[in-house]
Amino acid sequence: MTSAVKLIIFDWDGTLFDSVGQIVKSLKFAAKQFNQPLTDEDAKSIIGLGLPEVAQVLFPQVPDLHEAILQSYSAHYVEHSKHDRWFDGVAEMLHDLKESGIHLAVATGKSRKGLDRVLGQTQSVSLFSATRAASETKSKPDPLMLAEILAETGFNADQAIMVGDTSYDLEMALNIRMPSVGVTYGVHVPEVLQQYHPLAVVDSIDELHQLLKNLINQSVAC
Repeated sequence: MTSAVKLIIFDWDGTLFDSVGQIVKSLKFAAKQFNQPLTDEDAKSIIGLGLPEVAQVLFPQVPDLHEAILQSYSAHYVEHSKHDRWFDGVAEMLHDLKESGIHLAVATGKSRKGLDRVLGQTQSVSLFSATRAASETKSKPDPLMLAEILAETGFNADQAIMVGDTSYDLEMALNIRMPSVGVTYGVHVPEVLQQYHPLAVVDSIDELHQLLKNLINQSVAC
């Protein structure tokens, strides 16, 4: 990286928040209510997309049922995810980064309603300088949500890092020429993430925390 790191943008589900398992369970529940086949792998593969895109990818054969399936999914997820939480070490990492002067943001496939709910659940609204949900912009991998976060915070793409666990996150960053970091403890395997040329791919929150600190320090020294 050639510019000092000023902004780190995080995906939510599977990157900060330990919610992938419940998302899969809720998608399978909704599919079953409408007699639609859905495997664990297929359900997991779309995490990161906006909800309309999820329905289009998973249930293209029944477009007239998309709204009802998504309503069933959302109701089940809200009811059964009340005890979902950040991965261990996330709170410490975010507070440490913020205290070191780095701006933090969220770019997620969640709806705004869903994002606001989990921001409240984790009492983390004040940690983030900007947040974008797929329901108020374009879904990943379109880079519009990143462009909007940059415009709101006043930084350039080369002053930011996108952190995510899916190909959608890293492709979105690549589309706007923003450096990225992949994490393997969420949805996609390293081989998939590496296709989008991240700065690094890490396997744990501890590794991510140390890597981000190193990248910040290196960028300041350059």
